[in-house]
Amino acid sequence: MDKLLYERQLAEKGFKYICGVDEVGRGPLAGPVVCAAVIMPLDDIIDGVDDSKKLSAKKRENLSETILKKAVACNICRVEPEIIDKINILEATKLCMKNAVEGLKIKPDFVITDGNMTLDIAFPQQSIIKGDSLSYSIGCASIVAKVYRDGLMDGYDILYPQYCFGNNKGYGTAVHINAIKEAGLCPVHRRSFTKKWQ
Repeated sequence: MDKLLYERQLAEKGFKYICGVDEVGRGPLAGPVVCAAVIMPLDDIIDGVDDSKKLSAKKRENLSETILKKAVACNICRVEPEIIDKINILEATKLCMKNAVEGLKIKPDFVITDGNMTLDIAFPQQSIIKGDSLSYSIGCASIVAKVYRDGLMDGYDILYPQYCFGNNKGYGTAVHINAIKEAGLCPVHRRSFTKKWQ
């Protein structure tokens, strides 16, 4: 599979700064949704880039470090649980992606996003279903976003150890749900996602 197919097609049309965007954390009961936007050099490809969910934590961390070193530009954004509760997770994800793209130090010529959504941005764009597996740039964004969010959840694990965020990263495991039933919610829980246990 050619993970540079989309980037090559865009480069042939004259686009130079091609930005890949992905999000992590749409489904968890706790923590922010995190988005990364990256513009990668296409003449210095990093081996092993894939959908972050297919990689081990150690592999992701090593790749993220290399991606951040090699990126032409990178920006990571987060939208907190209280905003997710206010505007819903889809709108929060779009806002997060928009902020990630618009905060890049180098403005992209073209933006490719994972999934099936149109962003409110001034740049030409294309969304690609399963883009984190099919596009090198989106794969890089997915790895950076995942490592950043996992780090945040590890920090919350220290603050709120009863929920085991270090293990579940905020997702609704049995241990996490039982902890909500016993201890109630903490400040990083999404109220709109946890109504049935409140």
